[in-house]
Amino acid sequence: MFKAFFLCLSLILCLAGRVRADDHLLYFEAQGIGGYSSDLNKGVFYSQNPDAEMQHPSLGFDFIKRFSGESGDVATFALQARLAVMVDPTKSETEVKLQPQVYNAYLKVKTPGPYVWVGHYRPAFGLSSYLDSHALLLRTLAIQGFGYDRDWGVGIYKDFSWGDIAASATTGSGMPIYFRGNYLAAARVSYGVLGRDNYNLGFSLGYGNTMATMGYTLFAHNPFLTRLVGTDVTFFRNNIEHRFEFQAGKWLNEQTYAGLYRFGINLDPENRLKLEAQPMLWKTGSETNYQLSGCFSFLATSDLTLRLGYTYDHKTNDNMVTLQLYYYRKI
Repeated sequence: MFKAFFLCLSLILCLAGRVRADDHLLYFEAQGIGGYSSDLNKGVFYSQNPDAEMQHPSLGFDFIKRFSGESGDVATFALQARLAVMVDPTKSETEVKLQPQVYNAYLKVKTPGPYVWVGHYRPAFGLSSYLDSHALLLRTLAIQGFGYDRDWGVGIYKDFSWGDIAASATTGSGMPIYFRGNYLAAARVSYGVLGRDNYNLGFSLGYGNTMATMGYTLFAHNPFLTRLVGTDVTFFRNNIEHRFEFQAGKWLNEQTYAGLYRFGINLDPENRLKLEAQPMLWKTGSETNYQLSGCFSFLATSDLTLRLGYTYDHKTNDNMVTLQLYYYRKI
């Protein structure tokens, strides 16, 4: 796995040196993160869970290559990967390991009808289908564990003047790839163009047999029935942002209800300071839990963002404070 990661990096750097500058974008990504958990009574080096793929100390790259024809861009290739430091403080002896992670890895093709993508990309379900959360401390339902922020498979989407339609057929395993009768079929239709209308209302359906994974960790060898319906709303007004997401049905063969509301306010005209608050509530089987989260973001430079986050988890009575430094620069 390490050899594959460094081989990909070498090939990308080599390719970047050969193609025209207007054909590609290459970014360097670095992340430092640390905090304190009252439940563990010790420092932590992640924002969510030691097994989750999001927010660990890491170094990586983001490469985007465009292919053009006489009529303009016809396809896009993207590869985003990183080497993360995974620290598990829940073990009797603190466990540290390096983990190569592939986040985006897809080819997106423009056809006379919809866009078609194949690879590791966003399933067509909920907020995560259009909100890039990989660097954010606040979690969508998919990042919390009710779905997949990224999954391996194929998908289509098409924009209209009134909104968009998307559908995907993926492995239902998230970051790793498994073929054990697992799959996830999803579709989403939305009304409103966020960049023009400042709002987007979406309705999603998901069905399949999905794997119980978190990051690259597999918790069960066989897939579980998943049957979900969801709705999401994003609404911007002046310097205020509202996001809402709700889903219900069966997730991993358990009757599940989950919802969140995210409120954000940009504190200066240049959007360099941002304050967010988010309650999240879910019921899985007979278990009910909720989390209260907040985040303060400061765009120190065009390349460096500082985030200070707080999350209270009712079930564990945990108060977690997290500081993140996120660096993302074109090279």
